[in-house]
Amino acid sequence: MATSPASSIPFRKALGDTELLWMMALLMALNAFGIDAILPALDPLAADLAVSGNDRQFVIGIYLLAGGLGSLVPGALADRFGRRPILLGAVAVYILLSALCALAPSYDALIAIRGVQGFFAAGIVALPPAIIRDRVGGDKMARMMSLIFVIFLMVPAVAPTIGQGILEFGNWRAIFGAMAVLGVVMGLWVHIRLPESLTEANRQPILPRTIARNMTRALALPSTFGYVIGSALVFGALFGFINSSQQLITETFGAGDIFPMIFAICAGSMAVASWSNSRIVERFGARRVSHTALFAFIVVSACQVFFAFQPEEALWVFVPLMAINMALLGFIGSNFGAIAMNPFFAIAGAASSAHGFVRMTTAALLGGAIGYAFDGTARPLALALLASGLTCLVLVLLSEKGKLFGPSDAEAALGTEPNS
Repeated sequence: MATSPASSIPFRKALGDTELLWMMALLMALNAFGIDAILPALDPLAADLAVSGNDRQFVIGIYLLAGGLGSLVPGALADRFGRRPILLGAVAVYILLSALCALAPSYDALIAIRGVQGFFAAGIVALPPAIIRDRVGGDKMARMMSLIFVIFLMVPAVAPTIGQGILEFGNWRAIFGAMAVLGVVMGLWVHIRLPESLTEANRQPILPRTIARNMTRALALPSTFGYVIGSALVFGALFGFINSSQQLITETFGAGDIFPMIFAICAGSMAVASWSNSRIVERFGARRVSHTALFAFIVVSACQVFFAFQPEEALWVFVPLMAINMALLGFIGSNFGAIAMNPFFAIAGAASSAHGFVRMTTAALLGGAIGYAFDGTARPLALALLASGLTCLVLVLLSEKGKLFGPSDAEAALGTEPNS
């Protein structure tokens, strides 16, 4: 009787690339749902728990920051014990803490639980790139990550609408209950279908010196450092938009009734861009596509600064520019991540954790600062987008030794971007 290596279930069909892509994308989307679904409920949550001003943003910011800190843990454990058990553990804790958030008696308690939830949920985000890297590398990995981002970004596009719909029949606590239910669904899928992707030859010992060496190596390589920090900066500006989006759309533009639709337009543009990237990246290369997108990001951000400093910026101007910049992030994010991960086949878990730690922690701190700087206008956000884009360009130039739009020197010597 035929069985798969990871299960005793007979006659089970092996996990194919298509199912793997959907599984990894929806796992990452589970984490995104935990961020975006609660956005429409910030006003009733603040009223119910007596929260004032910009402090309501902490329910988002603490989750993002804790997720960045937690990124250090799962990769090292997954390099030793395998991807599957660590991933299942992360999903289980996500389910439990979602339920506890629904029962939180005060805002302080909610923030504390959200912090712990974000810390352990880091495994849901950190491990999918390592699982993909176990199978492929180079531009093919960039293409697969782009397809994952397409599916993953469908959830942020619709999560606020789902959250708004839940509010029609319940309160903000029911949204956390929905997170727990979705976690159960994903946990069962992973338990039944996902085989172990880490080979015995690539298992790493749990030794502080080994872990530190692997993570230091993943961050210290000059050709990848600029991509990790650069992407952290541009996504920090994106997190700034997420943190302040509800107040920005509701208070600045007076369009609270259509907030879910506006958020869907912006997040949906990232999904369209990621799909487009998956179609072109293997033809043009991850560097050429992402470098072009970065220059466009800077230009659009400059336009956002210009309009933000006009006497009265119109919603019809803000939304298209924000959607375009989020679309450009769809070309930047997955390609920067694939470029940074490509040299680390043997230590993919540690590299994914190290990159995720730096990227998420930096982005969360920057995004929190941008969100908390909300002053009733779009100016802090616009300035942050432009500054992050320009700084990212400098960092990428340093990593590429001043050469853009082509393969690195090592890859050019091989005549292709390596897949392992």
